[in-house]
Amino acid sequence: MNNNNKKNVLVTGSSKGIGLAIAKKFATNGHKVAINSRSNSDLELLCKHESNFLAVHGDVTSEIISKNIVDKVHEKLGSLDIVVCNVGNGKSVKPGLENLDEWKRSLSLNLFSATNVIEASRKYLSKSKGNIVCISSICALEVIDGAPLTYSVAKSALNYYIKCISRTLAKDGIRINGITPGNILFEGSVWEEKLKKDKFNVENYLKDNVPLNTFGTPEDIANIVFYISSSQAKFVTGSIWCADGGQIKS
Repeated sequence: MNNNNKKNVLVTGSSKGIGLAIAKKFATNGHKVAINSRSNSDLELLCKHESNFLAVHGDVTSEIISKNIVDKVHEKLGSLDIVVCNVGNGKSVKPGLENLDEWKRSLSLNLFSATNVIEASRKYLSKSKGNIVCISSICALEVIDGAPLTYSVAKSALNYYIKCISRTLAKDGIRINGITPGNILFEGSVWEEKLKKDKFNVENYLKDNVPLNTFGTPEDIANIVFYISSSQAKFVTGSIWCADGGQIKS
């Protein structure tokens, strides 16, 4: 993607972490980016420092609100070229303690937050021949010790959705792909919290489980999203890209 081909981008869950890094990657390359979270104050603060940001707050686990968000982005920017679905939450009950409410909550956050936005965006993306990137997790690829079952299953469903819907979206010229990050460290992340509590065991975990023996950064994921969204990846759809430092064994 080059600076002579400006795109209009929506990144959900983009007030911090991976989502914010993705939004900044597009914005610093001259593209207009609609940033999203449930808190409008967080978004407005970010917009003061980045002229290419447009704040669109709202909860994308709601089908109606998702439609309103997408329609507002299209109205303000004039078109929609790229949608990045980044909303998700890996916190849940320990495996074996699941209940219906927790299943609903996790599926809403980690699956429906993407499908709601994608379904609302299709009519606009078909016009622009745009593309979609969903942020999933390595927990969707194999059993990770200690990972919540509800989260792993929801992200697995997201991966399969990406593969299945890619054939339908391709008929409208829309591409869709997913990324499964491994252990990503940033301010306010779960891994930052774990490092503060027990740095020794975290370092041993990396040594034993991650061949590259390091954390990934939000910028690592943003770089992949930027590439997949570009014309350089125009023959890629329905794929799941793994960025985990070599952790997944299968």
